[in-house]
Amino acid sequence: MNDKTTHFGFETIPEADKAGMVRGVFGSVASKYDVMNDAMSFGIHRLWKDAMMDWLAPRTGQKLLDVAGGTGDISFRFLKRAGAGHATVLDLTEPMLIEGRKRAEAGSMAESLDWVVGDAMALPFADNTFDVYTISFGIRNVTRPQEALNEAYRVLKPGGRIMVLEFSQIPNDLMQWAYDLYSFNIIPRLGQAIAGDKDSYQYLVESIRKFPDQQTFLRMVETAGFGNAKYRNLSLGIACLHSGWKL
Repeated sequence: MNDKTTHFGFETIPEADKAGMVRGVFGSVASKYDVMNDAMSFGIHRLWKDAMMDWLAPRTGQKLLDVAGGTGDISFRFLKRAGAGHATVLDLTEPMLIEGRKRAEAGSMAESLDWVVGDAMALPFADNTFDVYTISFGIRNVTRPQEALNEAYRVLKPGGRIMVLEFSQIPNDLMQWAYDLYSFNIIPRLGQAIAGDKDSYQYLVESIRKFPDQQTFLRMVETAGFGNAKYRNLSLGIACLHSGWKL
């Protein structure tokens, strides 16, 4: 029997329960997810995703696996930058993928996209399959993030690249305090007003605080086997990009 525990926001729960609870959160907010991203970040998440693509520099013909890819935002950007290629969007929560398939970009890029329900810790793909692995604002929701990173390494081809975009920690106590004040007081209320769901956004804010800081996560990327691993802070560390290579 697995009696290990993990965190769901600030709550301690059995590990076995987390995936279902995360699925419940994102199933609940799927139809308003993109609108809420704009509201919570004042649209800045778009700049962060542009910065991700700038560093990633997609090339024609590459195969992308976008894990926790939800509504397809990263995959659409990747394919536009690459000009031609293929993206597989994998998510634990089918309603998120359904929302993604409704978007105009999904229609225009249909031949270059696959949508797969799956678990980041047990990817349904063969070894050495993809050129690029991305996960954006998703790895902090994975029950065991190290296993997700290990799986990323497995499914990437030699020479392949991982890039993780995730909320992180601001290396300034006063600014972190101000950001926390905004996060805990405003974001759940926005969730109630826009998505009709305060609790899910309370969880999302708490999950950011439980996520490892930049250096700790960098060591996790290296532990998975990735070389030349680096990170770049975005907006003073509110978000962070981690990059690594399967050398």
